[in-house]
Amino acid sequence: MSLKSFHIFFVIVSVLCCLGFGLWALRDFMETGGETNLFLGSASLVCSVVLVFYGIWFLKKLRGWSYL
Repeated sequence: MSLKSFHIFFVIVSVLCCLGFGLWALRDFMETGGETNLFLGSASLVCSVVLVFYGIWFLKKLRGWSYL
């Protein structure tokens, strides 16, 4: 596995983890009303959006490179 392939895989896993944690924290905020969960959930969802844009930028930057 090349470094480019691993990087793409790692970004995808990071997006999924941020989305999962963000949704969990927001759901917990709805149940308990804890303001910390609202902040953490919102920040995590923003980070997942930033990671998606970073992944798109990374793919465009290294478009000509091989995946092997």
